[in-house]
Amino acid sequence: MSDSEDSPTFALPPFDHEKADVILRSSDGVDFRVFRLFLSLASPFFETLFDLPQPSEETNTDTEIKDGLPVIPVSEDSKTLDSLLRFCYPCTLAEDPVLEDFREIVDVLDTAKKYSLDAIQQAVRKSLFIPKILETNSLRCFAIACRARMQDECELAAKYTLREPLIPGWFEEIELITSAELLSLLTYHQKCSSAVLALKDVLYWIPNELKQGYGGSCGCTPYGGRSGLGDWWQVFIDSTFLDLRDKPFAEPIQTNIEKTIQTIRQRGCDKCREVAPGRLREVNIIFMNKVEEVTSKVELDMKF
Repeated sequence: MSDSEDSPTFALPPFDHEKADVILRSSDGVDFRVFRLFLSLASPFFETLFDLPQPSEETNTDTEIKDGLPVIPVSEDSKTLDSLLRFCYPCTLAEDPVLEDFREIVDVLDTAKKYSLDAIQQAVRKSLFIPKILETNSLRCFAIACRARMQDECELAAKYTLREPLIPGWFEEIELITSAELLSLLTYHQKCSSAVLALKDVLYWIPNELKQGYGGSCGCTPYGGRSGLGDWWQVFIDSTFLDLRDKPFAEPIQTNIEKTIQTIRQRGCDKCREVAPGRLREVNIIFMNKVEEVTSKVELDMKF
């Protein structure tokens, strides 16, 4: 092969080792000098591939030989192949790659499935499906889990999507899921909303001492009262459940608790300003636990 600009180039270490025994060439022309043993131990696909009789320059003119090593072209680009191979190599030679780009994660998972590299799914599970990422990328994680057919991760990501509106905005990975999977997610969200809204009908789960008036002569009756500033309790209940209809998880409760406390401090009587914040924060904990309790009983109707 000539030394033109289209000639293959060598990959970064450790995939340029002079003692490697086979070359994998990416779709964009990068040669990865790798060891059969590491890849065979990581994947039965590679084990079978490398067990096949290897060509030589004398016996096979169809397969390229470079530096005495057979060259095996693959359909993956160099970025995806680099990440894939780093998962296959021992940690003493190559650390697991940091997968920060969601498209890269999709490509690596697709390639891992193609080459029967089950361990890579486990690695992605540990690095992607964690609270820090799920809290801000739940829909994208759900789509990736659907694509990779990871049941537990689908259910976990679906739970985090309750932070999103019932009808989510467009996101790039939406193309990875089917209409049936999207319908299952929307149905799950709606069922969780219904379960949470049912809590408003009977507020028995809030202890009576947190629903009673605060004594004195202020005239504020926080539980259903309409005299003085007693409206703040009903406003809190109404506004919180209105928000929970669209996002049935803890954040709307916390937000409305803090808004109500600020309202009481600005407009309330001395007795309410003294007592209400503490009691409302107790309500906050009870309320959030109750929402978690009822939504945890709702199942995502989607099986792979």
